[in-house]
Amino acid sequence: MKYTSQIIIKVPLEQFITILENHDNFKHWQRGLESFEHLSGDIGVVGSKIKLNYSLGNRKMELVETITETNLPHLLHLHYDTKGVHNIQQNYFESTAQGHTKWIIKNEFLATNFFMRSMMLLSPNIFKKQTIKYLNDFKNFAEKGISVKNA
Repeated sequence: MKYTSQIIIKVPLEQFITILENHDNFKHWQRGLESFEHLSGDIGVVGSKIKLNYSLGNRKMELVETITETNLPHLLHLHYDTKGVHNIQQNYFESTAQGHTKWIIKNEFLATNFFMRSMMLLSPNIFKKQTIKYLNDFKNFAEKGISVKNA
């Protein structure tokens, strides 16, 4: 399953990247994030891995994020792996004429088990809505300092 999402964040590109790169900010815009742990590689460099632990309702989820390409401030490509899903994510960042940041995310989700294949076929909007939620939560944090930490 492939889809593209985008949003305008009303902060300059340099400030946007500073906020995005700071792992301590993750809890302010990634709902359900309980913890993260550096696993390997130099932080922010191709090949580096971090483990992200989420609690979403009654569900616990562990993701491993791997940087596959980086050319900040313009792009950051990542792979996410969790039980049943491999996600290839390409992030592009552009300055707008108004001095804001346009964030474009191209996602490809590959199911690695029957349950997730069924979910992607029957409820693809779940994945798209989650992406939009994270984008809007990042926007609110970057522009207004509104955190989802205790939401």
